[in-house]
Amino acid sequence: MYDNEVVAVHNSSFEVSDGEFVVLVGPSGCGKSTMLRMIAGLESITEGTLRIGDRVVNDVPPKDRDIAMVFQNYALYPHMTVFENMAFGLKLRKFPKDEIRKRVEQAADILGIHEIIDRKPKQLSGGQRQRVAVGRAIVRKPQVFLFDEPLSNLDAKLRVQMRTEISKLHRQLGATMIYVTHDQVEALTMGDRIVVLRDGHIQQIDRPLDLYGKPRNRFVGGFIGSPAMNFIDGKIIRDEGLKFRAMGNAFTLRLDEVRIENLERYDGREVVLGIRPEDIYVANSAYVPEAVAETDFLLDVTEPMGNEIFLYARTLDQEVVARVAPQRLPEPGQSVRLALDLSKLHFFDSESELAVDEENAPAAAA
Repeated sequence: MYDNEVVAVHNSSFEVSDGEFVVLVGPSGCGKSTMLRMIAGLESITEGTLRIGDRVVNDVPPKDRDIAMVFQNYALYPHMTVFENMAFGLKLRKFPKDEIRKRVEQAADILGIHEIIDRKPKQLSGGQRQRVAVGRAIVRKPQVFLFDEPLSNLDAKLRVQMRTEISKLHRQLGATMIYVTHDQVEALTMGDRIVVLRDGHIQQIDRPLDLYGKPRNRFVGGFIGSPAMNFIDGKIIRDEGLKFRAMGNAFTLRLDEVRIENLERYDGREVVLGIRPEDIYVANSAYVPEAVAETDFLLDVTEPMGNEIFLYARTLDQEVVARVAPQRLPEPGQSVRLALDLSKLHFFDSESELAVDEENAPAAAA
C-alpha cells in the first residue's frame, strides 16, 4: 500500500520452489515490479509474511536477504572496468582477492564475456552491458535472482538472444529466479511457471502450456497469446443439441463435439466465446482438423508474414483474426469460409468473465 491509500498488490500468495524459474507478467501498473521490489526489500509489506528459505525476511534489509537483482537499466559504474563492476559487491563484503577473481572469472566464462573484461561500460553494446549486469549478480551466488524487465532496452533480435541465454543460465546454475516482464512471449518461453497479474490481483498461476490452453478467465485468455484470443459475445441455446449463437445471429456453431464441464448449465445464458487465431482455418484447405464448425465471413485484410498469414474477417458486428498457413485466399472484400476447431473453443461467463468450467461458475437461471 502506498500513502495509506493505493493498494499496489492485493492479498497475493504463492510459493517458488528451490531452483524454479517463475515469471511475473501483466500490463503496466499491474503490481508485478512492486511485488518484486517487496521480495527484494525495496518496498515494505503492509500485511503478510515473506520467507526466503526458512527465514522470515519482512524486516530484514535488502543487503542481508541473500538476493541479487538485475534491473531494466544496467546500473554499471561508468568509471570501472567490467571486472571491477562485477567484483565491486564482493569487495564491499570484504571477500579475499583470490575468491573475487575466481568468482568473476567463473561468471565471465558462463556469460562468454572474457574478451571484454578490461573494457569500460561506454565501450560495450547493450547486450554486453546486460551480460555484465547479470554477471554482477552471478558472482554473489545468492539464494534468489530477481530480474526486473532486464531486456526492455534491447532491440528485438537481441531480446530473443538474451532470453535464450538467461534460460540457459538458469539450467546451468540451477538457481531460483523470479523474473518480471510485460512481454507475454518472454513469459511463455522462459518460465517454469507464470504468475499473471492484473490491477494488483493474481489472475492465474500455471505452467506456460496450461496457461495458454486453459485460461482461468477472459483476461488471461486475451493477455496470453499473440495475436490475442478472439472474443465473440453470444448465447448458449438448445436447438437439436447444444449450440452457440453469436450476438445479432451473426452465426451459429453446433457444440455436440465440445467437451467443456458446466457448459450444459449455461443453456439460455449469455456467454463469451473465445478462440485463438491459430485455431481458425480456411475451410476446405489442406490444414483443417476433423472436428470443426464452418461459417462465412467477409475478408477485410490479409497480412502475409512469410511462414503464415494473418487474416482479418468479419460477419455483421463480429470480427476475428485467423493465423493460417500460406495459401491462396480470396481478395479483400470477398467472402471467405472459415472453420473453427471445436476442440479449442473457450467459453467465459459474461458477468464474472470466469471460464465456464471453473468450479465457482454460476448456475444457469431457472
